[in-house]
Amino acid sequence: MKEPLVSASWRGLPRRRIMSAGVSAALLTVLGGCSGSGAGPQTVNGMSPDATIDLHELQAAYLANANGGYGTLFFQGIAYPFNVGGGGIGGIGASSVDGNGEVYGLTSLSDFPGSYAQGSYGFAFGNRSAGDLWLKNENGVVLHLHAKRTGLMLSLGGDVIVITMK
Repeated sequence: MKEPLVSASWRGLPRRRIMSAGVSAALLTVLGGCSGSGAGPQTVNGMSPDATIDLHELQAAYLANANGGYGTLFFQGIAYPFNVGGGGIGGIGASSVDGNGEVYGLTSLSDFPGSYAQGSYGFAFGNRSAGDLWLKNENGVVLHLHAKRTGLMLSLGGDVIVITMK
C-alpha cells in the first residue's frame, strides 16, 4: 500500500492553519527571490541615472495583490508613455501610488519594457504613507521609485510588474 501524500502530522491540523503555512512559505520564497534579484541601493552605487520616470498605479491586496496603471519614461529628452500591470503576494488593503524616480542601466529604449521583480515595503493610511520601491528587469534595468501612497494599505512582500510601451 502506498504512503499517503499528507503525513500523519498534518492530518489533525485545521485547513486554515495549513493554508497559512503555505502562504507563509510562498511569501518567504518571493521575498528571497526579490532580495536575490539585486535591486536596491547597492545595485546603483556610484552610478548616475540614465532616465527618470513618473508612475501612477492602483493596488489592491488581501494576501495576494494586483496592480495596474500607467506612467511616463523620460529618456534622452523624449517622453515615452507606458502601461503597468502585475500581481504578487503580500499585503492587505487598497491604495493609489504616485511615484517618481530614477532609472539606471538603461542604454536602449528596447531594454525598458519587460517584467520587473519588485521587493516592497510600506504603508498608506489616508494621506500618510512611507515606502520605497526597487525594481529590476531581465535586461538589468533598475527603477528606484519614491512612492506617495493614498488609501489604506500595508505591504510587505514581492511581486512582478510588467511594463509595456503604449
